[in-house]
Amino acid sequence: MTDSTTKSPLESRASGPLAGKVRVPGDKSISHRALILGALSVGETRISGLLEGEDVLNTAKAMQALGAQVERTGPFAWQVKGVGVAGFAQPVSPLDFGNSGTGCRLVMGAVAGCPITAVFDGDASLRSRPMRRILDPLELMGAKAGEAREGGRLPLTLHGARDPVPILYRTPVASAQIKSAVLLAGLAAPGVTTVIEQEASRDHTELMLKHFGAEIVSANEGSHGRKIALTGQPELHGAEVVVPADPSSAAFPIVAALIVSGSDVAFSDVMTNPLRTGLLTTLREMGAAIEESEVRGDAGEPMATLRVRASKLRGIEVPPERAPSMIDEYLVLAVAASFAEGTTIMRGLQELRVKESDRLEATAAMLRVNGVKVEIAGDDLIVEGRGHVPGGGLVATHMDHRIAMSALVMGLAADKPVKVDDTAFIATSFPDFIPMMRSLGAEFS
Repeated sequence: MTDSTTKSPLESRASGPLAGKVRVPGDKSISHRALILGALSVGETRISGLLEGEDVLNTAKAMQALGAQVERTGPFAWQVKGVGVAGFAQPVSPLDFGNSGTGCRLVMGAVAGCPITAVFDGDASLRSRPMRRILDPLELMGAKAGEAREGGRLPLTLHGARDPVPILYRTPVASAQIKSAVLLAGLAAPGVTTVIEQEASRDHTELMLKHFGAEIVSANEGSHGRKIALTGQPELHGAEVVVPADPSSAAFPIVAALIVSGSDVAFSDVMTNPLRTGLLTTLREMGAAIEESEVRGDAGEPMATLRVRASKLRGIEVPPERAPSMIDEYLVLAVAASFAEGTTIMRGLQELRVKESDRLEATAAMLRVNGVKVEIAGDDLIVEGRGHVPGGGLVATHMDHRIAMSALVMGLAADKPVKVDDTAFIATSFPDFIPMMRSLGAEFS
């Protein structure tokens, strides 16, 4: 099991205008999926722009442990020689996913369709996260969860199905992780595996499955949902994948540019998949100056350069159906809301309670300790913006990279410096966050 034994506290304080042009790291969701599907394909997959954070590197190690050949061929460039659908070999030791819920849950799906047994483990934070809602559909397909803690928590043993069966599964919540796990297991099952979502979640798995040669059909279901049907037992073929810049990582410097007076920053190649741009939509509704240019695409994923300038923001109400398209961005949106004029209400955030930490409570605590008036009403977060943030607080990050980055962004425009108790876990998703922010003019010490 991995864990952090040395804390890295840091303080951020008001700086001059942020300026420059940067490319944030490759999208984490795409990076995980490129490695996994490359490993389940026949032939060679070349990946450029891969996120080389700890989460993704742990997925790369897991693919190696399961029999694929995975090699770094240059900066952010990787090569995977796959074993084919259902071709994973039984690993000789536990698969350690560190802090990554995405990597762990997706690989559970891929392993569930193989006649092998694997032990899944991670750090203290990942061990605290429930896995039962992933295991439930996988067991319907023939896999079996063995030894595990309450709620299916890690470490757990997963016995893959010898004869996986296709299912029709309605996801209980809008979750790309649940959907992806079912689809990845469904690759090994004969016939059609179908997933129905009441609220559409991010569709990266569907797009990339198609890119690797799977037969998959996605259609609207109801007012906001999707129905995805995958034909099992395809022969996936290795492919070229260009990983776009991660919009979830870009969210932090984007909000920083909006709240630090006089800032003007450009972000290149940011993914603009409509199921991932809820934050951009919300910030624009709040009055943010965000312009798109140089629009292009790769493997079905659109991307663009975003120019972001400091803006006077106003409070708004964010509808619950937008949550799936920005679930990882609410923490830093709460920071933007703190600097806005008026009240911002973010509705339907129950999914935040089962992330790396209880992000709903942790976000409220981050704001309160820095003098922001905030309330949790059921699954809604209500932030009273006053145009400025007093700051001066010490933020407990709870081993959560997004809380750490959100707090550091807050400090760049707060009246007094903001301290975070630990920045070590930022490396799981954005290893160069601190030096990149400093290159734009941010002041950390």
